[in-house]
Parts: sequence; structure tokens; C-alpha cells
Amino acid sequence: MLANFKKRFKALSSPKFIGYAVVVAIATLSAIATGLELNEVQNLERRTQSAFFNWRGPIAPPKDIVILAIDDLSLRQGEFYDPKTRPFLEPFRTTTWKRVVYAQVLEKLVKAGAKVVAFDVLFVTPSDHGAADDNKLQAAIAKYGDRAVFAASYEFTQIGEANIMQLASPEAIFKIKPNTLGLINFQPEVTENIHRLGVKPPTESGLPIVPTFAASILNVAKISYSKPKGDGIYFFGGFDTWANAQQQIPFYFVVDPENWNSKQLQGGKFFKDKIVLIGATAASKQDIQNSAMGRMAGVEIHANAIATLMQGKTMAGIFASPTQQGIFTLLLVGISGGILCLFKRPTTQILMAFGTAIAWFSFGYVCFIYTSTILPVAIPAIAIGLNGIALLTTGSIAAQIDKILLRRTLERYVAAPIVEEIINQPENFLNLLEGRTIKAAVLFSDIRGFTTLSSRLPAKLLIQQLNTYLGGMVDAILEYQGTIDKFIGDAIMAEFGSPVSRGEKADAMNAIHAALNMRLALIELRQVWQTENKIPFSNGIGINYGEVTVGNIGSPRRLEYAVIGDTVNVASRVEGMTKELGTDIVITGALYEIVKDEIDIVDFGEHALKGRVGDVRLYGVIGLKGSDRQIYEQVQNELKRHTAVIDILKKGQLPS
Repeated sequence: MLANFKKRFKALSSPKFIGYAVVVAIATLSAIATGLELNEVQNLERRTQSAFFNWRGPIAPPKDIVILAIDDLSLRQGEFYDPKTRPFLEPFRTTTWKRVVYAQVLEKLVKAGAKVVAFDVLFVTPSDHGAADDNKLQAAIAKYGDRAVFAASYEFTQIGEANIMQLASPEAIFKIKPNTLGLINFQPEVTENIHRLGVKPPTESGLPIVPTFAASILNVAKISYSKPKGDGIYFFGGFDTWANAQQQIPFYFVVDPENWNSKQLQGGKFFKDKIVLIGATAASKQDIQNSAMGRMAGVEIHANAIATLMQGKTMAGIFASPTQQGIFTLLLVGISGGILCLFKRPTTQILMAFGTAIAWFSFGYVCFIYTSTILPVAIPAIAIGLNGIALLTTGSIAAQIDKILLRRTLERYVAAPIVEEIINQPENFLNLLEGRTIKAAVLFSDIRGFTTLSSRLPAKLLIQQLNTYLGGMVDAILEYQGTIDKFIGDAIMAEFGSPVSRGEKADAMNAIHAALNMRLALIELRQVWQTENKIPFSNGIGINYGEVTVGNIGSPRRLEYAVIGDTVNVASRVEGMTKELGTDIVITGALYEIVKDEIDIVDFGEHALKGRVGDVRLYGVIGLKGSDRQIYEQVQNELKRHTAVIDILKKGQLPS
């Protein structure tokens, strides 16, 4: 009896049986996650759908949809107003345009034969230019409003402690027909990207049901379309899809006689029988949204929604409920896993698993792009791939455990980037530890007057603020592939080009980008600290480029993978010069020669550095070529104020 028990236990604990158990577990968990519609699952599936759109790329949008863009060019037209030669630009002179210009555009477009003129602009408050301005738009609506659609929006308003949903509509200002209202809101997604058509208010809200902007436009244009099979938008492309198709026109072209009569617009003939959408594409208007195909203007998303309905391409899931989708996932993953178990060779299992996953992924792509059908793709494909991986790895569990233990041991011994290099290139491990000479950019950063500040702040608050600062600076460095070498109190040392170089120019520019990123991060931190009545930190950053020695340095009891050499010493001294030079980022001539075509600088000339023979040419970094100097100037002013505060603290006084 005991022998039988041992035999059964051995069989149950064998890698083969463990592999079967893992396959069953993967199928079950993937089905449960899908059926419960977990946020992570929805996120993954939506991102997969976005990838499908991007892999397909942009396609030609319907030619009868035109965007009249409130773009940067149109917003600047007020600058060119002249009462004699360009009187038509008078409504553009103010930040908020006069509504008479919308009246003019509505009239001209309707007379030109546009099927519908849709305003993706919320007219929910009286004009800034008085009642007479609103009256002019009302007069145009009275004449041509049956060919127009106006934006409405469900918005939350704070009333006391309650957050109340209300309908923001131009009906409060203008007399318009109810069927000319269109809802510009979109369904929220876990990914925060827009995938679906407009929303409906909660049934208990008592708010009126307003059709989506796209549906209202097609109804007013008297364009029939088949009943949508789903609520997903079929995106024709990313931002500028309509512009690239020559179907996006600057708004002011309609009121500018020269452009109105140009070869392109032909006195308005261009708009005949077209759906014309008027909306903001300029970033300053803050209507740039996250969509399934990346960032684009809200009016571009509406254009995609209209095209989707017109061509009967609304995206719809194949299953009526999440439960059905979960059952399908269980069957698909479970059956494919069972088939994999029939094969004996692990390599065959993994190849079959990946082949099946790729085939299912491809099938999902074809259904999505060519039939507008949404299948559960990401989770089943991942689960099938995991089945193959599980069956492959259960035969070598011991070896995997050894590798995990080795990784953990190395991570205690050297920095994480070095661990990856050792694991990926084990044959070079000994050479790596013995040392080598490479070229790299070395960055030092230090807080100005930290010793003085530390003596004035309570220890707990000092450490909290210092950790916040260091966290922000480290993130800024890591974003540009820097390696954090060490912290020396409040100072940071980092390298670009070690342990892995991306090339001399790339390493040097990564160091510059990181320093500028640190500058921006510190500006944001200073703003937060000022609101919290804390003394804001300022820092200095010094960067040098040259040969360094890297390797295992220290005693047998304490070794550290580090970077040393004259290049490091110079970088440290250069950082110390930032205070004397009155700026925050200083680089050496060696680095400047590599990046001089990419940055704007202040030439500080030759300087002697402490402990070093010979002068070094130093440059202050303003920013990237052609960038706005405002941030640089802001930092210089803040440095002066910070220095004044430190001087006051040194004298034992508190700043007012």
C-alpha cells in the first residue's frame, strides 16, 4: 500500500503531470478573467484592437466628409486684420472669435450646397461680444439651421456636495430644432482611449436622450445607413488622415475671398453635397483626445464615427455576453492545450503552441479589419502560448530555479543593468569584472546649498523632500537610458554608454536630454513645494564625455561595479562650477564637440578646475536647437532667488 502511494505521489509530482495541471489552470484562469471582464483583460484586448488598426495603417476616408479645422493657422488670422484690405478677418481679432463668423460660414456653406454643417463647438454660454453677436448667429440659424447640427454634451456640475450630470446644450442660448442636436461625448474605456460611439445618460438621471453627433449629422443630411451591429468606431486612420486626403480645410479659408475662390475651393463648389464638420484641431483648444489610433482632434474622431456609420462598419463583438466569451475562451484554450499534450517533444509543443497562437491572432485580425467583428484575441493567444511555455519549462524546473537563484545573488552584488548583461552574455562575465576602457558621458548632479538647508529642516521632512527630489531626478535619467552609478548624499552620479553603448552621438545626446529632463522635473517639483510652503531645491548638473575605466572595484568583502577615471573627476568638478557660473547645466568642450549641432549654449570660455592641470572649456546648456528659451530663463531667475535664500539662511535669518 505504501509502495502504491509513493508511486502515485511520484507520478503526480512529475514534470509531465505538472505540465498538464498548468495547462488546465491556464485555460480556467483565462476563461474566468475573460468572463468577469477584468480591467486588465479589457485593457489588453483594447490595446490589441488599437494595434490591429495601426498595423493596417490609414485608408482613404469617404470623400463626402470634410473637416473645416479651427487650426493654428486660423487662430492667427486676427494678427493680419486690416480694415481696408482684410476686413473679413475682424471677427478673428479676439481670443474668443465673434459668433458672427460662424453665422457667415454657415450661410456660405449651405449656399454652396453642403448637405449638413456640423459644429463640434459648444455654444452653451452667451457670446463674449454681446447679445448682438448672438443675434447674428441666431439669424443664420433661423435661415439655415435645418442644414446644421450643433454640439451638446453631458457634463458633471458640482452643486453643493453633489456631482450632478446635466445636459450642456446651445438651446439655452439659441432657438434650434431638437433634431439638430448631437451628443459629442464618447464612451469611456479602461485604456482611456476612445473606441466607441457616443454615450447615453443613466436611465435614472431623467436627462433627455440625445443622438450621437454622428447619428444626428447623418439624419439631418438625410443619409440612410444600416442599423449598427455594434457601437465600435472603425477608424480610417490616425491624426491628419483627412488632411492627407485633402479633405481638411483651415476654417478661415471660407471667409477669406482669395482662398474661397481658389482652385481648391472653387468658390464653394468643393463643399457641394459634402458633410462639413467644424471643430478644433489646434492643441491650444484642448480638444485633442486619445483614440484607438493615437492622439487626434475630437472632430477627427467624429469624422471616423460618421464614416463608420455611413459604410456600415460599426465594430461589434461576436458574443452576446461576457459569460459566452468566457466559455468560448475555456474551450479554445483547453482544447488546444489538450492537443499540445499529445505531442511528446517539448520543442514540438512550443512550436505548435506559438503557431496556434499566431494563427488565432491572425484570424482575429482578419475578422476585425475586414468584417468589423471583435473576437477575444489577446487572452486566448497569450494563454495558448503560455500552454506551450508551461509544457516546455516543466521539464527543466530545476535549471530554472538555479537561474533564478543566480540572478538574485548577482543583484545583491552588482547593479541590475549589469546583471542583465551578465545573463545575456555569460561568456563575457569574467572580462566584464576584470575591467575595460570605454567611452561614456558622465553626469553629476548636486543640490545647491544642501548643507545649509539640511541644518534648517527637521530630519524627517528633509529626508522626505530629498527622496522626492532623488526619485524625480532618477526617473528623468532612466528615461534616457542612463545608468545610476551611485548616490553621494544628495548628489547623483550617472553614466550614458555604460554598461551598453548606443553609439557616441546617441550616448552624448541621451546625457543632454536627461539633463534637460531633470531641469523640467525640478521645475515641476519646485511648483509643488512652493504650494506646500517648503523651501524649493535647486541643483547644478555637470556633464563630461571621454574615456572611463569600468569594472569590479573594492575589497574582497565589499566589491562595487563602478566607473572611474579623469573623465569622472572632470564631470564632478564641472558640476561644482555651476554655482560660480550662475547656471544649472554645464558641459565640457569634449561633450560639446559631439552635440554642438543639436543644442544652444552659452560659451563660458576656459576655466581651471580644482586638482587638474590645464584649463577646460565650459558651456552652459540653454536647450535643444530652436527650443523656447523661456524655460532656461525661468531656471536662471529661480537660481538667483534660491541663492539669495541660501545666503539669508547662512546668516541665520529666515526668508520672508
